[in-house]
Amino acid sequence: MDGWDEETMRAVVRVCDGATPEEAFDIASAGAWLAFDAGVRNPDDRPWLFTRPHGEPERPAPTLLDRLRGRGGPRAAPPASPPPPPPAVALCHPDGRVREAALDAVRTAPELRPLLVVRCADWVAPVRGKARALLAGLPGDALFPLAGLILRLARRDRGDFARTLLEDALREGPAAGVLALTSAPDRATYRLAYRIAVDRGLLAPTELAAVAATCGDVTLQDLCAEAAVAAVGPGGAAGPDGAAVLERLLAARPPRVRSAGVTALRRAGRHGDAEPFLADRSAVVRACARYVLRQGGVDPLPLYRELCAAPATHPAAAAGLGECGDRATDAGALWALVEHPVPAVRLHAITGLHALDVVVRERLTPLLDDPSPAVVRAATRALLPEAAGIPEHLLRERSAPQRPRAVRVAADRLLRAAGRQRTPEPGYR
Repeated sequence: MDGWDEETMRAVVRVCDGATPEEAFDIASAGAWLAFDAGVRNPDDRPWLFTRPHGEPERPAPTLLDRLRGRGGPRAAPPASPPPPPPAVALCHPDGRVREAALDAVRTAPELRPLLVVRCADWVAPVRGKARALLAGLPGDALFPLAGLILRLARRDRGDFARTLLEDALREGPAAGVLALTSAPDRATYRLAYRIAVDRGLLAPTELAAVAATCGDVTLQDLCAEAAVAAVGPGGAAGPDGAAVLERLLAARPPRVRSAGVTALRRAGRHGDAEPFLADRSAVVRACARYVLRQGGVDPLPLYRELCAAPATHPAAAAGLGECGDRATDAGALWALVEHPVPAVRLHAITGLHALDVVVRERLTPLLDDPSPAVVRAATRALLPEAAGIPEHLLRERSAPQRPRAVRVAADRLLRAAGRQRTPEPGYR
């Protein structure tokens, strides 16, 4: 709830009528607080509807402007001394003097601290200054529940003050509070918490390796993998868990984490353990494995040639051979693997030919009809630089509606790469 839509305005009306923010909207949502603030500060003259008791028809309520001015009903004259708005509404009031005066209520109402954070980025200097003084006077751990909102506001002008306070509190506050925020649902919050936890050494190397191996956030993968690798010292590891750290990284599913583990083998003096990763499915991991082996005095090229003798066992060895092989010596072996019955071998052989820069258009074009969509995609990538030389009629035949989807997509990509406008077939989607 980030914009002030009708749902937001109904929440504002409910608070004006005496409901607490917790009763009116989701107070755990940073976006809901920002929407509430925007809804109060941007009132309009629409009559917001509400339902009478006992199921009677809806009738017009006072407009929000009426409510903020203290009027009790449609076309009602304002009382001589209109009652003040509730503190939550006053903290977001369009009048800066009202907002400034309402800040005093936060001293005895901790539930309004989210709006104190919002006012720290207020465009009116006196409001902003008073709010910042109040926020700076809070205990550091009082900012932890507000982290999501603070980081959301940090994207705005004048929003860096509260973020600085939060970061200082996380660096100096109790470890339990920092670790609790690593489980926050908000991405900005858990990233900051992990970064500070790493800086403070609050996570064991095995914990860092586990996070890197299992989380889906690539920023955390890099952060935690690098921190875990830093614990691995010459000759094995710093501490008894060093070997476990490496094994966890090496077995990780994300390629960037495996590559960090493979690179760490050099620091640990375990150069030979990089050999199984020569045929990793990831090009980055294969490159790291070749680097580590060379640092240990081992040439990976003969090893690749041996692996390609049993391609079904190590399909990605064909791609690795193309990445470091010799054109005159190894191109023939890769072309032979293009006809292998295992699709994964054909795919990596095409990748190897592309890396070795020995693609022959006429020999690779038939692979656009391969039964494996992955092989078709690999052939397409390899043929894109040669697209202009492929006969146009061959590509148009393959873009017919009855062809498999992977073949049609490949034909379209190659036609576009060749600068030809494909004529859609009837019924083609």
